[in-house]
Amino acid sequence: MLYREALNKALDETMAMDGNVVVLGEDVGLYGGSYRVTEGLVAKYGEARLIDTPIAELSIVGNAVGMAIGGLCPVAEIMTANFALLAFDQIINHMAKLHYMSAGKITLPMVVRFPQGVSKQLAAQHSESYEQMLAAVPGLVVLAASDVNYAYHALKYAILRDDPVIFIEHELLYNKKGEVDLNADIDPLKARIVKEGKDVTIVSYLKMVDDVMKAIPAIEEKLGISCEVIDLCSLNPVDYATLEASLKKTGRIVMVEEDHKTGGYGAQIVSWAAEEMFYSLDAPPLRIAGEDIPVPYNRQLELASIPTPDSITAQIVAWGEKHGA
Repeated sequence: MLYREALNKALDETMAMDGNVVVLGEDVGLYGGSYRVTEGLVAKYGEARLIDTPIAELSIVGNAVGMAIGGLCPVAEIMTANFALLAFDQIINHMAKLHYMSAGKITLPMVVRFPQGVSKQLAAQHSESYEQMLAAVPGLVVLAASDVNYAYHALKYAILRDDPVIFIEHELLYNKKGEVDLNADIDPLKARIVKEGKDVTIVSYLKMVDDVMKAIPAIEEKLGISCEVIDLCSLNPVDYATLEASLKKTGRIVMVEEDHKTGGYGAQIVSWAAEEMFYSLDAPPLRIAGEDIPVPYNRQLELASIPTPDSITAQIVAWGEKHGA
């Protein structure tokens, strides 16, 4: 099924399972969602559970926080990550902290989900990535769905747990097609080994996982090596155990992300490798990330501002030749 269909199925099944699950956001009801994720659900569950809201992200998340305190399980959809900035007060000061500040008396079984990243000429105000800010907030679980099967299982997991979850999607993944194993036993907090290898560990998440996989044949041919590719899946908490096992095997780590390089999420992974895995490293870690500029509208400049399969290949090959990979 398609990525958006997998998300739709996860919402459908959890809403059928638990009458407390409600969805709120802009156009999630009658329109079926800006990315068709909630398509058809209002006909099954009604407008009391698929709630079309005003264009007011602070209100969307604030209402979801109140719903969660009151015993519901809200899933709040924000149209894009840039718009989530308007709700950061509720996400960071309330959603993330009320359980702790109430000494566990308040639980917030809620999810805020949104797409992010560079799509196709949506310009700077619709193309950003903010996982680096959200994953740094104690009290939030942050999941990033790059795979169709993972998207289905992880969203169900997020909705059914008692803790607040940020569920990040990508604007260019909604029409991605993949197999979904409805009976798979998947731990959404565990990293996914997309491809096994023995010489270099390449770590990524969201759409960059697909771009890395497109680059792998050329990298392996030019360097004569075998690459291991890991999809982080959970950005907070991080499955460092899987990364550690891989890095002990390969001795080299590359981090690929779409976000701007300065202050980007990948710095966390590279700093962990330097601090905790120093004696396993046979080469300096490599970070491949977006340029430190607002995302351009012009398509050629837009592609030049983020990693692509070609630029990923070029950077890893140059790094490998320099450090003997």
